[in-house]
Amino acid sequence: MHTVGGSVIPDFAAHSSSCVVDNHAFCWGWVSENWGTVLWPALRQHVLLVAAAVAIGFAIAFALALAAHRYRRVERPTVFVSTFLYTIPSLALFELLVAPVGANVISAEIALVSYTLLILFRNILAGLRSVPAEVLDAAEGMGMSRRQALWRVELPLALPAIVAGLRIAVVTIIALATIVYTIYDAGLGVPIHTALGEGPFKTELIAAGGLTIALALLCDGLLVLAQRALTPWARADAAPTRSPLKDQRRRRQVA
Repeated sequence: MHTVGGSVIPDFAAHSSSCVVDNHAFCWGWVSENWGTVLWPALRQHVLLVAAAVAIGFAIAFALALAAHRYRRVERPTVFVSTFLYTIPSLALFELLVAPVGANVISAEIALVSYTLLILFRNILAGLRSVPAEVLDAAEGMGMSRRQALWRVELPLALPAIVAGLRIAVVTIIALATIVYTIYDAGLGVPIHTALGEGPFKTELIAAGGLTIALALLCDGLLVLAQRALTPWARADAAPTRSPLKDQRRRRQVA
């Protein structure tokens, strides 16, 4: 190890640049040399952790929200359980899962999924319940079954609320995945933790932390674009009378 100004810096090879040896604020050379072996693998693992957690959480929350939308008695116990899970401190939940499940990716995913349920369930249900009653009456008058109205009218109109929930859930899980390293050696939390233990080593800390922030911003932006593409009637420049139900009527008239 090498000591500079009271900080302990990793004992890099003799050919390391003075920027790295002196632990300057940021060293592009270290990033380029360690991208393929440190940063990119951690980023790829982080994306997989987040994608799996959000996908599983969305599937569970979507099914529960549909059930609660049809049977109101499902809502209260679902909110109670999901709220309880959401209020458990993340580090405590990760550590508690180690005993019954083990220090592995399954424990990590169970914890991450549990933090998506409350956010996604409430937003999906709120979106479904925000559909005006007269719109549903019109859909029924057009001969749509309840299932057809759900998929052709209710879900399209609920998309803004659903995507809003997804945005919150994705950003939340990207942040929480940085502490997965406590039970499973994966994700951007690994280089962040390593850098903190090495003095801290500023370049690795800034690079890994910056990638986490960039990932959150990128995912949020992509979800916004997806929402705009899937809900053209909700755009500011769209005609205010355009909606999925009116599109259905227009197609029927043309036919």
